[in-house]
Amino acid sequence: MSLIGNIIWVVFGGALLSLGYLFGGLVLCLTIVGIPFGVQIMRLGMFALWPFGGVVKSADNVGGCLPVLMNVLWIIFGGIEVALAHLSMGVVFCITIIGIPFGIQHFKLMMYALLPFGHRVVRR
Repeated sequence: MSLIGNIIWVVFGGALLSLGYLFGGLVLCLTIVGIPFGVQIMRLGMFALWPFGGVVKSADNVGGCLPVLMNVLWIIFGGIEVALAHLSMGVVFCITIIGIPFGIQHFKLMMYALLPFGHRVVRR
């Protein structure tokens, strides 16, 4: 079932969403300071390309306060806007019964887009 959902997702906007994230990640990687944020955006882009069958989990080896600091900077400089965009798209998709699985995928993307540092995507 997840293969069909992923194919429909990619055809109807997932590929474009993923390309946008990957392009944004490449732009952020042009600066030394932006590399950690660019890498996280590219990971978000890879998850946005094929979201069905993936679950966002807390990373096992999170140490120190660096992920907390990076998440705070992430939220301040654009993470909240990305998360709100996924929240609004999830609500729009959940209006219809057919769109509920795609809305749930946007809610998963929202959680990963809000706090990407210290989390990882696990495939089932």
